[in-house]
This record gives sequence, structure tokens and C-alpha cells, in this order.
Amino acid sequence: MGEFLTDLPRYPFLQHALLVGALAGVACGIIGSYVVTKKISTIAGSISHTVLGGLGAARYCQVVHGWDWFHPLYGAVLAALIAALVIGLVGMKARQREDTVIGALWAVGMAAGILFISRTPGYSEDLMSYLFGSILMVSAGDLWLIAGLDLFVVVVAALFYNQFLAVCFDEEFARLRGVRVEGFYLLLLCMTALTVVLLVTVVGIIMVIAIITLPAAVAGEFTKRLWHMMLLSALLTVAFTTAGLALSYGPDLPAGATIIAVAGTVYLASVVGVRLFRLKR
Repeated sequence: MGEFLTDLPRYPFLQHALLVGALAGVACGIIGSYVVTKKISTIAGSISHTVLGGLGAARYCQVVHGWDWFHPLYGAVLAALIAALVIGLVGMKARQREDTVIGALWAVGMAAGILFISRTPGYSEDLMSYLFGSILMVSAGDLWLIAGLDLFVVVVAALFYNQFLAVCFDEEFARLRGVRVEGFYLLLLCMTALTVVLLVTVVGIIMVIAIITLPAAVAGEFTKRLWHMMLLSALLTVAFTTAGLALSYGPDLPAGATIIAVAGTVYLASVVGVRLFRLKR
């Protein structure tokens, strides 16, 4: 911990890591609360694993076809949005097949990513680092891209807060009030997809669902209103990423895994603590 605090003012990569953790906290607090409330963590998991296909395809196009402008995160965003729309449309039209589509996209996305990576000349391990997170490798350019995605999520969530609230808690009531449930559900899935892409840079594809759901789940234990849950979840995400970075830096542990370990520990402690407190009352 002391070594982390000493090196933080001297090394830009540590400052970038803290900043991306703060940016992630904003979107994670909002979308994570919706994901937990709506109980769509499985859908978010499928989207996150499809991201690898987009990353691999973008890198392949960069190297083989010379598309230098096609940043891997652009491919990730495109793949995530396509997966969100496919799952959402299938869920609305043929709900009994939704689980099959979720599982298929989960597997095919990962397989496609690995195939693209294997066929890319001059393969480097930095793309595979997206599997487990690369928060210490975030560049200034990545920060601007992530900030843009973050801003979009925040603005849309603020504009349509009441509609999303109705869709998450009572779809039938929302329809009776004239809310276009299907449209807002697809929009929510697309925002979830963008948040997944943002968080992949922090903890990686494998563990992205944990960082989306755990802070929101902890916040849900102590709050009653959705916006309170969002705010507390955002603060917890920032706290978890900061603590994970500090704890992993000295012993040279994987930052993404340490962040999830901190979040999981706090979640288990909060659940047990709340249950024991209620039993004693």
C-alpha cells in the first residue's frame, strides 16, 4: 500500500488506472443497478464474452488489412451492441429460445475472438490481456474513448430514468402508462453493452459481470430507492478499484483479480452482516 502511494504521483500509468476506475464507477453504478434489479446478469455475461470476437476482429483488420483507425475498442463496442440487440429481439419475439441464444453468443463470441487472434500475424499478448483486465495499460487515448462511452450512458440514463425504472420493476404497469417497453428494454441492453466494454479494460472479460453486479448488490442491501442504489454502487466501484490497485501493486498481483476479490469479500461480509443484524432485532 505504501509503495503504491509513493509511486502514484510519479507514474502516469497509475494515475490513468485510478482515473479509469473512477470513470467505470459512474457507468457501473447506473447500469449495475439496472442489471441487478432487472435480473439480467446472464445477458450481460453473454454480451461480455462476445466482446472478445469484436476485439479479435478489429486487431485482425488492423494488421492484415491495414485499418489502423479501427481501434480494438471500436470492434468491442460493435460486437457488444450487436449481441445486445440480438438477445433483446429474440427475448421479445421468442422468449423460450432466449437462453439458447444467450449461450450460443457466449460461446461463439469467445471462439471467434480466439480464431481471429490466432490468424493475426505478429500476435501479441496485449489483446489476450482483455480476458483478465489491463487497467495498468490504459492509455490517454483509451481514457477519452471510455469517457465518451461513460458520458453517453449517464446522459441517456438521466433522460429516461423514469421509463427505465418502470421497465425494471413492472413492465405491465409501464405498458398501461404508455411506455414503449420493448424500445426501452433494447436501449437498456445497449447501454449495458457499452458499460461492459468500458469495464472490460478494468477487470477483463472473464470477471466483468462481477464488477457490474457486486457493487450494486452491496448497495441494494443498504438502500431502498433506485437512485440511492446507483450513487452508492458508483462510490463502491471506485473504492473497490482503488483498493484493488493499491493491494495488488506491491506484491505484483493481477489488478483485475484483486479488484474482484475485494468486491466479493465486501459483498459476502455485507450479506452476512445484514442477515445477522436482522436476526438480532
